[in-house]
Amino acid sequence: MLRSFAAACAAGLVLLSAASPASPASAAPPPDGPGRGFVPAYIGGPATPKPLAGDPVPANPHQGPVGLSSMHADSYASDTYPFLGPLGRNPKVTAEAKAGGLLPGLCSTVTFAKRTGLIVAQCTRGQNFELRLMDPATLKDLATFPLPPRPSTVQAVFGLDLDKVLTDTSGGAYYYLDDQDRAVLADSAFHVRRFAHEKGADGAWKFRVTDDWDLSSYVPHDCATWTNPWPKGECDPITAVGPDWTGLIWWITRGGRIGTIDPATGRVRATRLPGEQIQNSFAASAEGVSVVSDHALYLLRAGADGTPATAWRRAYDRGTGRKSGQIDQGSGTTPTFFGNGLVAITDNADDRMHVLVLRARDGARVCSVPVFGSGASATDNSLVGYGRSLFVENNHGYRNFVELPPGGSSTGGVSRIDAAAHGCTTAWTSAERSPSTVAKASVPAGLLYLYTKEPRNDLIDAWYFTAVDVHTGRTVYKVLTGTGKWYDNNWAPITIGPDGTGYVGIVGGIAAIRDTP
Repeated sequence: MLRSFAAACAAGLVLLSAASPASPASAAPPPDGPGRGFVPAYIGGPATPKPLAGDPVPANPHQGPVGLSSMHADSYASDTYPFLGPLGRNPKVTAEAKAGGLLPGLCSTVTFAKRTGLIVAQCTRGQNFELRLMDPATLKDLATFPLPPRPSTVQAVFGLDLDKVLTDTSGGAYYYLDDQDRAVLADSAFHVRRFAHEKGADGAWKFRVTDDWDLSSYVPHDCATWTNPWPKGECDPITAVGPDWTGLIWWITRGGRIGTIDPATGRVRATRLPGEQIQNSFAASAEGVSVVSDHALYLLRAGADGTPATAWRRAYDRGTGRKSGQIDQGSGTTPTFFGNGLVAITDNADDRMHVLVLRARDGARVCSVPVFGSGASATDNSLVGYGRSLFVENNHGYRNFVELPPGGSSTGGVSRIDAAAHGCTTAWTSAERSPSTVAKASVPAGLLYLYTKEPRNDLIDAWYFTAVDVHTGRTVYKVLTGTGKWYDNNWAPITIGPDGTGYVGIVGGIAAIRDTP
């Protein structure tokens, strides 16, 4: 008998319903779990801006402005913003529930259209994915567009394996806004589509598909469906899309396939990394496209006909298995370009994870720096990179929002690594526990933003938007967003808006943190 997705997620949903007897409405914030009145709403004090040194991140001419256009903020995947984030001055938190009944409604990626100033986001609604257009001030939906369901959802239901869903990065989260504010997204039906947003004759906002490229003839697509949950063929979902510096649209799959689309002609070219998988997104600079598989870091460039070709490949220590705090065996990071010609990832070494820095032009190793404690280091989030500095968080001990016990947290730790011609050094290490968020930094504010949770014996799950001084590692302030499972962010990123608002995708929807007079 077919079991509903809610039944397959029962272990986690029992915790959610225990935190609140009623499901959140679509026009209200997610409900808090127990204990909100027993934890401080604000810790620390306002920050005084002190910029992080370095040259500005170059803008990809075929992507939206730096800081507005992708999960990792820009084509370099720097995870930095050229504008101020919240400084902690009388902060106000607002949240909007995006859930469907007792099922999660997490907003995985938030971007900003330059022309309209509106949020374009990819969110879940129960077991479904949607592209959403939101008012950045109220977080209300102005338009939605349903996306095809992921095969992993079917596998989770029929195989009673929630990990299938929670380790699947396909479905559209790694999309981007192009230089015309169009969302370019690869869906679970093996199509790459461009979406414009506009007002209709009735004055209502809507999404409109302007281009549609079918990649099913280039990618195996015998995938699980509700009518055929046990297909015999191969299914290789597309996980990410992004533009290179020439305007080609690159795409990658979980199974190691890498391809390009020429948007002017529709021509598609593809290659494959045999025996390797790609779990994360990729970065692009004038040097080429950097992709990390579960075995090696690559720099690729398109040939004359658009076919991706390897400029260099550098294997890394992938360890002996998947660690707690990662969703596969291998590097958990999207590559990050930084420091005028460098590219960085982390490895998956068994004892201690290392931050690896290489020269982008030839793959020569600059340094390898071990981080965090013996037997307790892992990350599944992109490094933050700007100037000569990298910031890395420790996700060891966190798997997903369902398995995190009440009052529990990750092992913790956040470090700054500085690269120099003679090697690299660890500038500082903070004890903050940021279990799973994609951390971000505001360059002019000089603040690194985390989403933190301390372990508590009273079992209260208190989640904080946390600002750390990039220069010293000192925690400047913390703002309580909420308590309970609905406020776990379950691998969603922090995003800084152009007006200085901080946004966090949470299991129940999305939260915003703003300075007020």
